[in-house]
Amino acid sequence: MKIEHFEIQGLFLISPRRFGDERGFFKETWSRRVLSAAGIDLDFVQDNHSLSRQVGTIRGLHFQTPPHAQAKLVRCGRGRLFDVAVDLRKGSPTYGQWAGVELSAENGLQLLIPAGFAHGFVTREPDTEIVYKCSDYYAPECDGGIRWNDPDIGVDWGISGAPVLSDKDAKAPFLKDFDSPFAWEGRE
Repeated sequence: MKIEHFEIQGLFLISPRRFGDERGFFKETWSRRVLSAAGIDLDFVQDNHSLSRQVGTIRGLHFQTPPHAQAKLVRCGRGRLFDVAVDLRKGSPTYGQWAGVELSAENGLQLLIPAGFAHGFVTREPDTEIVYKCSDYYAPECDGGIRWNDPDIGVDWGISGAPVLSDKDAKAPFLKDFDSPFAWEGRE
């Protein structure tokens, strides 16, 4: 696996090696040993899988607060999507900043998002599937979100026209109205 850092501390782009032949391919998408050797020590406890039928579907920006904050390892199982992470860690030099990457079944890339980030994505192809590992179980009492089009964050979703949204995502609060329970523990 190739592991690359983003400018926002804690985010990683993971490129698993693919071994292919005329039948298709094989790849290892998670290895505790490989990531631990790179200084990434996570214990994933739950896998999630969702399908978005329409192009331009936005899901997010979602997170779970402590004590059930979640790190996620995200990949695209079918189709193509633009995946986004927003830093919500108080005191972070990149608080409120976002990073995004295109994930597709074809490119096989994965985004590792630590706890303390909001996560969202927009679909680029019909019937796109996202598959991700979580470091804590779903806890509805800790479920939260930030508005997908918050002008203080300024995510460039790369869409024209109105997105397909849930009511929950359309009405999520803005970052300026959010008192983040996440703390930055890194160094510049």
